[in-house]
Amino acid sequence: MSFRVEAGGSLALVGEKGSGGRECVRALVGVPRTAQVSGDVVFDGTEPAGRTRDAAIGVVSPVATSRLHPLRRIGGQLAALIRSVDHGAGRKAARRRAVELLAEVEVDDPARCAKQYPHRLSPETRQRIMIAMAFAPRPELLIAEEPAEGLPVSAGAAIIDLIHRLRQESGTALLLATSSLAIATGLTDEIIMMYAGFPVERAAPATIRHNPHHPYTKALLESSLGHPPPTSSVPSGCPFHLRCPYTMPVCAAERPPLSRVTGDGDHASACWLPHEATGLGEAAEALRLRFSRPDPA
Repeated sequence: MSFRVEAGGSLALVGEKGSGGRECVRALVGVPRTAQVSGDVVFDGTEPAGRTRDAAIGVVSPVATSRLHPLRRIGGQLAALIRSVDHGAGRKAARRRAVELLAEVEVDDPARCAKQYPHRLSPETRQRIMIAMAFAPRPELLIAEEPAEGLPVSAGAAIIDLIHRLRQESGTALLLATSSLAIATGLTDEIIMMYAGFPVERAAPATIRHNPHHPYTKALLESSLGHPPPTSSVPSGCPFHLRCPYTMPVCAAERPPLSRVTGDGDHASACWLPHEATGLGEAAEALRLRFSRPDPA
């Protein structure tokens, strides 16, 4: 697959767990290091060595995989990060800035929080701290993998609102991997639907939600899915054809290219159905069924 995130822009890779979006963003930041990764990753005209992040790229992972050190106080961890990117900052200045960062991500009682160990804090507070660490170096790009996963609905919504606000204030670009179309719609300007490691549809969030073309996108919107195949054993042809209700003989034989959908230059889909079979209405559904199950007469 290939994609581009413009400076200040935002892109989401959306699909069920195992569809490839999360694996893609993990490969960009070098996790896991045992994976075999090929291709080019270019950031600001150069290729980051070893796919590692630097001060210009911030990373937010699911709260369950938080990288906060369990034996160090929050303020000390933030201060160490600040000093690693601002070599002129002294210890006291870095600790003051750490408390300011905690206030910016709206944790309760930032000064007290700075003195706490991670295990004494709620999952939502730990995720806010991870976001503070990601934005501390004032990155040009934020890579976020399921930032609200594992949190209660209200807490997850608050985390998404926080990321949205910080991005607006800083102008930071965003690459998001999520299984939630609602989160992708609220945070990004463009969505790539992923399935079994392949991009199957690309469009603006409003187009994806209201005028989808690919059957996988439609099924995800209708919550009528089972489980995707592992990316290590993708079927021949269209990777979705074994679960698709509109399968044609060509679907099992050839993988469709990601091609432009008629009438919308920013909308592309990898499906053998005609481009006119777009949307959620009865006319589009009738067209899908006519092509996939033609009338014997």
